[in-house]
Amino acid sequence: MKAVKFGKRILAWLLTIAGCFVAVIATIILIRGFDARRMPDLKIWHTVRLSPEFKASDVKPGFTFEDYLKREDRLFENLKVSVDQRISKEDQQKFNRYYPESVCYPDRQEKNWNRSVELHPEHPKGGVLLLHGLSDSPYSMRALAHIFYQQGYYVLALRLPGHGTIPAMLKIPTWKDWVAATDLAARHVRAVIGTDAPFFLGGYSNGGLIATYYTLNSVDDESKIKPQKLFLFSPAIGITRFVAFSGWHRVLSFIPYFQKIAWESIEPEYDPFKYNSFPKIAGHHLYQLIRLTQKKIGQLKNNGTLERLPPIQAFSSVVDSTVLAPSLVTHLYNQLKPNGHELVLFDVNRFAALGPFIKDRHDAFLSSLKGETGLPYAWTLVTNQTPDTLRVVAETRLAGSEAITQESLDIKWPGGIYSLSHVAIPFSPDDPLYGDREDLKRKGFFVLGMVEPRGEKGVLEVPVDQFMRLRYNPFFSYMERRIVESL
Repeated sequence: MKAVKFGKRILAWLLTIAGCFVAVIATIILIRGFDARRMPDLKIWHTVRLSPEFKASDVKPGFTFEDYLKREDRLFENLKVSVDQRISKEDQQKFNRYYPESVCYPDRQEKNWNRSVELHPEHPKGGVLLLHGLSDSPYSMRALAHIFYQQGYYVLALRLPGHGTIPAMLKIPTWKDWVAATDLAARHVRAVIGTDAPFFLGGYSNGGLIATYYTLNSVDDESKIKPQKLFLFSPAIGITRFVAFSGWHRVLSFIPYFQKIAWESIEPEYDPFKYNSFPKIAGHHLYQLIRLTQKKIGQLKNNGTLERLPPIQAFSSVVDSTVLAPSLVTHLYNQLKPNGHELVLFDVNRFAALGPFIKDRHDAFLSSLKGETGLPYAWTLVTNQTPDTLRVVAETRLAGSEAITQESLDIKWPGGIYSLSHVAIPFSPDDPLYGDREDLKRKGFFVLGMVEPRGEKGVLEVPVDQFMRLRYNPFFSYMERRIVESL
């Protein structure tokens, strides 16, 4: 009898704790809902739903990549009719990408890289499929695409579902749609280059994650087009665990009064090839795919087939506010078997005068990497030659080796730059939109990477650190050299 009473007390106690937990969570979500109402007003590009966008369920017998492109054509026609031609008077601004007279209007650029792009040499020696990042467009693959193309490779820079149009469309696709589009595009590349030519797969940020997940599945699924090599740029192998809660907004966001809670950010859309506004659900799908990728790595390792992975060459900044650079080592590279894998990291600017201003939280990561010997992959660190110079060197340790060699590079840190950033890695200094193009700026061209606003804090609708973030890679020439050498 006493045991029954004790059990009831425990149950009541547990129910009370659970009730308190639910109440606390509900209160937090409600507070966030009211707080979100203070965000800027939603515009037409935050609320309209365009069609027809590709979904994984569209892949039925006979559906080809040509069908994907036809659907993409209709999608962009719908964009012009439903958004571009319906811009309100107050939104007809010089720096609004959806206003046809704006300097940011995508069709007024050199080429509208919001759409899937193919670069086709006369006699391709192989093929490359490139995948852009979350909220980006194929433009983030532009410079990399030209590297492969100039080496004689057919290149397909795929527009992933939900991208290149309006931020509202990023609320629709799931990770399954991204992977299905990748599979369709990989089959198209293989059809173009033939059965014997080499096929490479590359991706930036979320695109790097998708490329990794796709390649992992190709190890034990013969229906997949297995790449001969994988190129990753700031891949999202790991991100902060707070993203795990990014789907909780749905408790309130279906209510019109709280619809803004569905958005992580609502900002002016002045970038012709990247969304500034970001819906939380997109981050939720990114987090789901990261967990699946890490689980797949563990499965292949346990059954002894991870060694079948093709060589991986990855490039990443040591400091990254979007993805966790150490996770790339912990969850991917340290799990690999020797097969020509290489990791290239870009350090912070170690110039002595900058030392007091730079946080040292990334130092432990580098110390750990340098302290490990006999690793199954080679790594290279691009860093200052000495603390007294801005010139950089490439420190390299080959797979299985203990020795670190040093190569002097004819490159140095540009003035005023203390580190790379997540968004800088795939862009060349020559990029006409994000690069170091003083020549274009003097001629009055819109060079987003050189916007340097000055004034009082708390005034701008856009966080000032967004303008301060480096948008190009000053060491792109070294990265290009390493890619070409690996080919």
